[in-house]
Amino acid sequence: MFEGVTVALVTPFRQGKVDFGKVEELVGWHVEQGTDCILPCGTTGESPTLSHDEHDKVIDTVIKAAKGKVKVMAGTGSNSTAEALRLTTHAADSGADGALLVVPYYNKPTQEGLYRHFKTVADAVKIPLVLYNIPSRTGVGLSTETICRLAEIENIVGVKEATGDVNQTSAILAEARGGKLTILSGDDSLTLPIMSVGGKGIVSVVANIIPRDVKAMVAAYNAGDVRKAAERHTRLFPLCKAMFIETNPIPIKTAMKRLGMVTGELRLPLCEMLPADEAKLETAMREYGLLN
Repeated sequence: MFEGVTVALVTPFRQGKVDFGKVEELVGWHVEQGTDCILPCGTTGESPTLSHDEHDKVIDTVIKAAKGKVKVMAGTGSNSTAEALRLTTHAADSGADGALLVVPYYNKPTQEGLYRHFKTVADAVKIPLVLYNIPSRTGVGLSTETICRLAEIENIVGVKEATGDVNQTSAILAEARGGKLTILSGDDSLTLPIMSVGGKGIVSVVANIIPRDVKAMVAAYNAGDVRKAAERHTRLFPLCKAMFIETNPIPIKTAMKRLGMVTGELRLPLCEMLPADEAKLETAMREYGLLN
């Protein structure tokens, strides 16, 4: 149900506070652009520095602004199972179409602990759940075996795959619940490679500024026009890589500020880009045609 392009939405700030009016505006723009799904309160949404009240209100605001015209996959993961359960319950009660749960970070659970963490949430909250596997941030990753165990739970429907290992994507699709899990790329530059082995789309950072272009690449591949999809991938690639010159979401917020979309404010410990890196980002944006 989450095939296509899901935008990992930034959380706009103004003078240190969440700009909820801007959240509504961004959601409306994505509806117009044809984005398939919106993900609030993920990594790109700076969830670690949102208070619990802010986190809930951002999700509520996105759901209300979406008006059922675009799906909402709420970011509700935590390194505390009880907290992840509370956040996911709130998202479900508010009307989210599903939730994305990141692998618990910092405390480095065993594979059995990871299994029990996700099973606890899935057993208690019945909306569709997508696992987010990104060991470069969390310190531990879900093994293919654990993902296959979790795939037996009916409402665990997909994996946001950000390991950078297409072999793992292939293994999951071959082994997990008869290949019924939806695999979404967690890295814009790997969308096409992951789709080539059976992935169904992307949870995208760069779609915050060019959602139509990202969707056109996905649509071209799904229509069987591999050459056009590859051409679009090649054009997108430098801009996608520029979004990770520094830690996400620093570059994408900087790009959005440059385009007049948001203030570009970040919350510490994230801070503004180094001038040399910002120059590289602007060069990529200019070469793509976003800047004169």
